[in-house]
This record gives sequence, C-alpha cells and structure tokens, in this order.
Amino acid sequence: MSTAADRLPRLLALVPYLIARPGIPVEEAAADFGVSARQLRKDLELLWMCGLPGYGPGDLIDLSFEGDTITVTYDAGMRRPLRLTASEATALLVALRALADTPGIDDPDAVRRALAKVESAAGAARPAGVVVGLAMREEQVTAQVREAVRDAIQRQRALHITYYTASRDEMSERTVDPMRVLLVEGRSYLEAWCRSAEGIRRFRLDRIDDIRVLDEPAVPPPHARPQDTSEGLFRAAADQMEAQLVLEPDARWIAEYYPVEDLVELDGGRARVRIRYTDTSWMIRLLLAQAGEITVEEPAELRAGVLARARQALDRADSLGG
Repeated sequence: MSTAADRLPRLLALVPYLIARPGIPVEEAAADFGVSARQLRKDLELLWMCGLPGYGPGDLIDLSFEGDTITVTYDAGMRRPLRLTASEATALLVALRALADTPGIDDPDAVRRALAKVESAAGAARPAGVVVGLAMREEQVTAQVREAVRDAIQRQRALHITYYTASRDEMSERTVDPMRVLLVEGRSYLEAWCRSAEGIRRFRLDRIDDIRVLDEPAVPPPHARPQDTSEGLFRAAADQMEAQLVLEPDARWIAEYYPVEDLVELDGGRARVRIRYTDTSWMIRLLLAQAGEITVEEPAELRAGVLARARQALDRADSLGG
C-alpha cells in the first residue's frame, strides 16, 4: 500500500514526467515509478482534482486517456521537473563518480556524460564546505589494480594476483578467471573463478597486493555463474564461528573493515556487532591488538582464549624483565 509520504513526491513528479512522454502506456509509466498500474491510475485520478486556485473548469490538471496510454492536456503550471536538493545532488554525484571508476561497466562514457550534466545542473545546490566525491583518495596500488582488472575483463584475460585474506591474516598467490566487478557500500570486489580453490571467490580490490594480466584467456567453467548478492555480499560458511562483540568508539573501524552483522548502536558511540571467523588464533590476535577497546560477549570459549593469551603475554613480559 502506498503511504502519503511515498505518494506526494510521486504526484509532484508525475506531471512533468508525462509531459515529456505524451502517449506513454500506463504499464510503462507505472514501472518507471516502481508502482502497480492500479496504483498509478489512483494517482492520476487524484491529479484530476489538483490545479490552480479557483479549482473550476480550466484550472485543474487535465489528462487524456486513449486505450492504455496517457497524455497531459493541461499542466496547471506543473511543467517544470523538481529540483534536486543539495543533499540529493551530493548523493547522486558521489554514486555516479563511484560508478564511473568501476571496471567492467557496459558504457562508462554514458556515466561520465551523466556526471557532467548533474555537476553542471547541481552547481548552486552544492552545499558550502562539502567536497563531492569519494570519502578518501584511492591509493596508487589500488588504482593500478583497478586498471589491470578493467583491462582483463575487457580483453577476457586471466589474472595472477597476490591477495591478503583478512579472516586468516595471510597472503596467497592465485590465478583467477575474472567474471565481473561488484561495487558494494563504496568498495569494489572482483568476482572470479579461483583455480586453486576451484570455486567462485570475491576479492576486494584494495586487498590485492600485486596483480598481473596473463597472456591467456579467462575461461571460467561452464557451471560458474555470478552469485546472487540480493541478500548480502557474504554468506555464512558451515565451518565459520561467530562472535558477539561490543566495540568502543576507537574500535568502530572494525565494523567498516571486516564484514559484520546486526550492528546495534549503543550509548557513548559504542556498537554491538556479530562477526564470523574461521581461525580462532587470528581472532584472538585481532582482539588483543585493540588494547581493551573491544569486549567479547560471546562465545565464552573465545573470551577465555583471549584471557589465557593475555596472561601468557604478561608472564612472558615478567620473565624477560626478571
């Protein structure tokens, strides 16, 4: 069911939209607005009762229906499309710039043209003191990786990469057959067939330490298909353990750097998260490195492991000092 908050922006956008597309089918217009044809017809019935003060014949918006098509015959002054607010323009520009830098998109020139038009139109709407762009400048190594990935996908060539796996805290060398690039929450991932793992894997571009385009074709096996990410980028594996942690403000970066679930905001800038891991030793090292900025709530075995390792470190320090 469409709420009033959803419906009002749609009603304001409908008239200029229909003026630009006279005779458009109802089904097509409904699809563009993400509503059912029935809901769109209800919106159009409401528009018939909107118009200029006086609200008599010749003052109200008028529409013409021919079969299943719509044409605006009187716009009541609502010809101009809505303007973007400063925050809307900023969000759109950031998204377009991130998309323009993503390798493997079908038509990057179209994205850059759209970006130039929005930048020109947004002009005065851009809020003072706000730099429209990505949150941080990409490191040179990541930029080189991005170019190599783009080249490999366009020419359908295999890649040899040196990759850092954060969950195991290790570097590995792999030969992969690129399939596509994903942009999720501002981070780029290469989805590829990994020949050593014999399966589809995703590699964060900023964790690829070295990359080389090979002079051999990328040939994923016939059964390899891009994986569904509609329910999230990461899926729980059968051998993974799960920890519930409370992060102090100085440890909030953990939730940005590693995949976490169920982030709950707490008082004082703290956060409770659930994080999956496969290597207990690696998790203990990660927790100890934060110097008391993380509290382990679950599981009890992990909490005991952290305490035991901390005691070992203190005993070792005492023996060396003696």
